[in-house]
Amino acid sequence: MAAMDSGVQGCILSVLILHDEEIAVTAEKISALLKAAKVSFESYWPSLFAKLAQNKNIEDLILNAGSGGGAAVAVSAPAASGAGAAAPAPAAEEKKEEVKEESDDDMGFGLFD
Repeated sequence: MAAMDSGVQGCILSVLILHDEEIAVTAEKISALLKAAKVSFESYWPSLFAKLAQNKNIEDLILNAGSGGGAAVAVSAPAASGAGAAAPAPAAEEKKEEVKEESDDDMGFGLFD
C-alpha cells in the first residue's frame, strides 16, 4: 500500500483539530487550516472529509481507532421495573488450554549431549 499523502494526513488532522475545538467541521474550515499550515492538497479532499464528519460521530472514530473496524456491539440498558432489575450474570470465562512445552529429555536428547 502506498504511503498516505500529506494532503490526506492534513485533512485528518484538521478534522481532529476542529472536533477538539468544538468547531463545526466544514470543507472551508479544513481548507483554511491546510492553507495556514502550507500543506498541499487536492481540492476534493476537504469536502470528502467534511462529509465524513457529518455522517460519522468523530468521538466514536477516535475511540475505536484500533478496534479493527469490526461491527459495533449494541449495549442495551436493562428494563426498569417496580421491584428493580436483576443484575446480569457475569460472562463465563473461556478456559484456555495451556500449551505444555516439551523438554529436551522427552525427545531423547539434551542440549549438552
